[in-house]
Amino acid sequence: MTKQAYNLAFVFPGQGSQSVGMLSDLAASHPEVKQIFERASDALGKDLWSIVNLGPEEELGKTYNTQPAMLAAGVAVWEVWCKLSAIHPEWMAGHSLGEYTALVCSGALSFESAIKLVAARGHLMQEAVPPGVGSMAAILGLEDYHVVNICAQVADNEVVSAVNFNAPGQVVIAGNIAAVERAMMAAKEAGAKRALPLPVSVPSHCALMQSAAEKLDEQLQDTIFNMPEATLIHNVDVASHSAPEVIRNALKEQLYKPVRWVDTIKFMSDQGVTRFVECGPGKVLIGLNKRIVKDAEHFTIFDPETVNNLLEQLND
Repeated sequence: MTKQAYNLAFVFPGQGSQSVGMLSDLAASHPEVKQIFERASDALGKDLWSIVNLGPEEELGKTYNTQPAMLAAGVAVWEVWCKLSAIHPEWMAGHSLGEYTALVCSGALSFESAIKLVAARGHLMQEAVPPGVGSMAAILGLEDYHVVNICAQVADNEVVSAVNFNAPGQVVIAGNIAAVERAMMAAKEAGAKRALPLPVSVPSHCALMQSAAEKLDEQLQDTIFNMPEATLIHNVDVASHSAPEVIRNALKEQLYKPVRWVDTIKFMSDQGVTRFVECGPGKVLIGLNKRIVKDAEHFTIFDPETVNNLLEQLND
């Protein structure tokens, strides 16, 4: 019988946590992993597991491959967890693309619908901003408001804005290449510890994605959403929603509005969450979450060792 743990949150990573060979160790022990990827491959008409396992990295890094691969990976880890444990989180959230994974794992969205949506999302994002037009950068060591003000000051009729509020002192900006470069320079002059360009092909979560959001909305309108079985916190407004039309709008706006990750983790902590679990490949979110809520327990699950560790901790 499933036990809903009110103090437990599962969070799902997005683009940037992928790597060639991810989940190979987990797949060797749990057939659910390959089964999920087989379902994804059938939905997309291409061998996603082969891309994940064999690469090359450049192929996996293409937005329209990365997004369904990360969705399938997060769902696969969740399926393994559900097989091994009756303890389910009351709370869920996902960083950017990871929000779709959270929707699937909470029962709000079917896996096949989600795979098709994120594959389309990746194509639409790539088409919206041609290569060489947009970029993203991480600004380290400045307050959020300072980064927001700098972007406004240097935009000069181009697009540049703060798009990921990832952790205290870590904000990602996105927009037109020249404007992002101006913002990076201004941030350094203002005392930022570092301003790092990110190796991405599209400037996510900024106004340049508005046309992609409008096209994605057409597909969202044809997608069936159910009430989530967990309390799922959305990126754009740090709120949970049960009405399908509100969920659709949150996913549409997510493409061109900021990811409020700090607020999301703090909100769940304020509601009594004391254990946060990053469910999926990589360790990006656990690093951010430890900086946001220092007095909570933080875990990540992506291979047999980390899964067993969490089982031991929750069964104590």
